[in-house]
Amino acid sequence: MITLRKSQDRGYADHGWLKSFHSFSFAGYHDPQHMGWGNLRVINEDRVAPGAGFGEHGHRDMEIISYVLEGELAHRDSLGNVKGIPPGDVQRMSAGTGVVHAEFNHAKDRTTHFLQIWILPDVTGIPPSYEQKTIPAAAKRGRLQLIASPADSRDAVRIHADARVHAGLFDGAETATLSLDPARKGYVHLVRGKLEVNGHRLTAGDASLLQDENRIELANGAGAEVLVFDLAP
Repeated sequence: MITLRKSQDRGYADHGWLKSFHSFSFAGYHDPQHMGWGNLRVINEDRVAPGAGFGEHGHRDMEIISYVLEGELAHRDSLGNVKGIPPGDVQRMSAGTGVVHAEFNHAKDRTTHFLQIWILPDVTGIPPSYEQKTIPAAAKRGRLQLIASPADSRDAVRIHADARVHAGLFDGAETATLSLDPARKGYVHLVRGKLEVNGHRLTAGDASLLQDENRIELANGAGAEVLVFDLAP
């Protein structure tokens, strides 16, 4: 079964310095029909105004992934990490027993556009940790590139969760298929452009929620950038 969730049906918050779309219930947006999907708990599409950002705040027992689309996200945390996250990088922070961090857009004239993703861990109480890797555009062109996985990988950040996240760029005749165990759940989030997912047309911000399906087929992209999740049920 495939359920489509249109971009305009997401929650939305405008804080002036931050404009955020919520795919699932988050902060002031509560929708009992959209509390998560499998062990995927949060996808926020955030736009942070120049010179603004999230002050210090804490997390526990959550796998947090940041995927930057435009601009750069500055990160600082209680583990001593001070990093800049440009487009093409994927960042993973395992909150574990607790971590405090802050995120800012230090640019004076450019908005930072990024996705904040939370996945429920399959272990709790672990030491907090941080990882960041660069995923070249060429690695995502016309294919699904693994960017986060519970297994050690040279090309993907390691998450402490039963989930795998892929990213891809698709135009024209480029296609890709990902096998999916029907006992698991799939989730496709179209970051930008247009793309067909198992024959259904998605536009930027749309999502496809899959259950009892054995594959995810992507085709007929137009400037498409997509994230595909293989999730525990």
